[in-house]
Amino acid sequence: MTFQQIEEAAGYIRSITDAPCTTGIISGTGLSGLAQAMRIEHSISYTQIPHFPISTVEGHPGRLLFGTIAGHPVVMMQGRLHYYEGYTMQQVVFPVRVMKLLGIRQLFVSNAAGGLHPDFALSDLMLISDHINLQPDNPLRGTNIPALGERFPDMSEAYDPQLIALAEKIAAREGIKLQKGVYASVPGPNLETPAEYRMLSIIGADAVGMSTVPEVIAARHMHLPVFAVSVITDLCSPGKIQKITLEDVLAAARNAEPQLERLIVGMLWETV
Repeated sequence: MTFQQIEEAAGYIRSITDAPCTTGIISGTGLSGLAQAMRIEHSISYTQIPHFPISTVEGHPGRLLFGTIAGHPVVMMQGRLHYYEGYTMQQVVFPVRVMKLLGIRQLFVSNAAGGLHPDFALSDLMLISDHINLQPDNPLRGTNIPALGERFPDMSEAYDPQLIALAEKIAAREGIKLQKGVYASVPGPNLETPAEYRMLSIIGADAVGMSTVPEVIAARHMHLPVFAVSVITDLCSPGKIQKITLEDVLAAARNAEPQLERLIVGMLWETV
């Protein structure tokens, strides 16, 4: 994807709405209900936007929402894109780059993930403190776009410490149970074998999923602070592994939505 295509997509959106947006939000599998906390001013289908890839997975409606949460101007991706859908990594992160051109100054990301840590329970929220990238490609591979960022972005603080501290403060005040850990991103779309779960635990992962890291890399390339949270939708530690379906994942995500909504609303309220 070229910088011109990013500009064309952003230009089309601005021809429809000039709503401000200082925070970008990517809602993961089964978590699009976060939009209920939003005062929506404009809704644009991905299908309308030039060069914008289309969500093909259940639980990802495929809409770009503009409005406010707790008075804070946001743009929300109600549904994300995945490498396993057949998109290139450049296509997967295209929306993040468009949101940057629309004016966002920070990125909030949610996902559904398998819980590798033995202390995790279904529908737990896990703050992502770091990640392990096991995707087969990188969104920054190829010609660098200097208008977006430098060739070799630093990733020592991929997830913003101040936003993590704010989330922990809000959770303590609101009585929201939070876990914290390392997220491993794998290609998918199949779930992992027990041996693969063991390997992921050995290399330091606390949760595993099929998204998030490409968008985080693109965001950090553009110097956007990132906050990310996983909803634990299945358990992957020894003795807890069970056969899982998409319906099970969606149900666990729905159970977590009220807590996630309270957390995000509280954080945005603090940053109005």
